[in-house]
Amino acid sequence: MSYDIRNNEEESQFETTVDGHTALAAYDLEDPNRIVFTHTEVPEALSGRGLAGAIVKYGLDYAREKNLTVVPQCSYVAAFVKRHSEYADLLAQ
Repeated sequence: MSYDIRNNEEESQFETTVDGHTALAAYDLEDPNRIVFTHTEVPEALSGRGLAGAIVKYGLDYAREKNLTVVPQCSYVAAFVKRHSEYADLLAQ
């Protein structure tokens, strides 16, 4: 399924709203070249739809496009990158 995911820069989060509920991956830009994923949240009403993965993928693709180094402070993002090795090169060393 495809979701309308967007970068809400004002709230520092990648997000999508489905059935009136917002799922998100929050981030902090520490400097012009580094993004820290701090929290991923999917409301219970939306669980099991693959939203967290879709949002995190969107965020990681955004990081790649902007040449940002990724710090996966959020355990979900860390696990996602571990499962999807194509994003491992984005991680801060």
